Amino acid sequence: MGIANYITFTRILISPLFMLFYIYPTFFGIQEIQLPFVLLFLLSISELSDALDGYIARRFNQISEFGKIFDPMADSIARISVFLTFTHPPINLPLPLIFIFLYRDSITSTLRTICALRGFALAARTSGKIKAIVQAIASFIILFLMILHSMGSLSLTNLQSYSYWIVLAAALYALLSLLDYIYSNRHYIAKLAEQSSPTPSSPIPFNLPTAK
Repeated sequence: MGIANYITFTRILISPLFMLFYIYPTFFGIQEIQLPFVLLFLLSISELSDALDGYIARRFNQISEFGKIFDPMADSIARISVFLTFTHPPINLPLPLIFIFLYRDSITSTLRTICALRGFALAARTSGKIKAIVQAIASFIILFLMILHSMGSLSLTNLQSYSYWIVLAAALYALLSLLDYIYSNRHYIAKLAEQSSPTPSSPIPFNLPTAK
């Protein structure tokens, strides 16, 4: 596994904790005014691990094919889990909005994995890195808004309204980054499609049942 991959794994473990603390704070003895700070602490660890595992992998030469697939998968799980958590009160984000992130990451992960299995890697894009930063900033802003709400400085209506527009902006940029990813790697994707299409000269394997 290596230290870098263990750090990546902690990011996956934090995701359900974030959700459980948000939805069932009283069960864990967390008061309403304390909840945003607890969530802020968990989110900070998650985002810090995202930067730390990449640094350690490069610094100590622990870059592996497993890590190249595992790290973006952990990023998707962590960030989508946060936004899914925010579909519950008090934030109450609309669920269809979160599916934009889910579809975007599913498409890119599937293309990246299939191409890796076929022997060529899809290039990472700057827009993808910016997308991750935008999503992290959006999550932090929502938690800061929750702090203001818990202190009585922000109404519930404004909390939900601001959160919606913030996540909508992040979702729209996620779609733009997906288009950029597909367009920049269109030659590889076309190559993948050619390899997947059977040619007339290639017989389709068919195994007849053997008689017993």
